Amino acid sequence: VQLQASGGGLVQAGGSLRVSCVASGRIFSLYNMGWFRQAPGKEREVVAVIGRSTGVTYYEGSVKGRFTISRDNAKNTVYLQMNNLKPKDTAVYYCAADRSVFGTAGYLYDVWGQGTQVTVSS
Repeated sequence: VQLQASGGGLVQAGGSLRVSCVASGRIFSLYNMGWFRQAPGKEREVVAVIGRSTGVTYYEGSVKGRFTISRDNAKNTVYLQMNNLKPKDTAVYYCAADRSVFGTAGYLYDVWGQGTQVTVSS
């Protein structure tokens, strides 16, 4: 599978953005999908994960209640809806696919998209 992320941009604090990730290649529904982010000078961190079954999700603590991960297997797409954005959310956001276990560690994911920049101004 190959991943193409899009939808990033510049938004004021308190605003919203939705980033999308379209998969091509193998059967999308077989993959757990994750969103990760990396801010300048910081380690990459998991933001949210959604399992093959859309009822299973995980959110990093600081985004709970503000971000929503979802997927549309018919469109081979995973989304991350980001509301009430804060300057600390500024980062490059990456989508990733994992066919094995449902997990939050980056090393579990063997396919990565190219990243999309999200910048939140104060």
